[in-house]
Amino acid sequence: MTQLLLLLMALLVLGHVPTGRSEFKRCWNGQGACRAYCTKYETYMHLCSDASLCCLPYGLKPIKTEKV
Repeated sequence: MTQLLLLLMALLVLGHVPTGRSEFKRCWNGQGACRAYCTKYETYMHLCSDASLCCLPYGLKPIKTEKV
């Protein structure tokens, strides 16, 4: 009976834990991260497939070159 109660409690707790999948979505060839908001050390590049922002650290931002 005690094991059944522990199993039930564990399933109840695991049901309320967020998956975290959205936090680990990657973009920009795996260098950026899809988030609701970018940090102050990141820049917004484009929208991810789930309409969140693709945030890329400033050091990885591609340099815009002008075509002549």
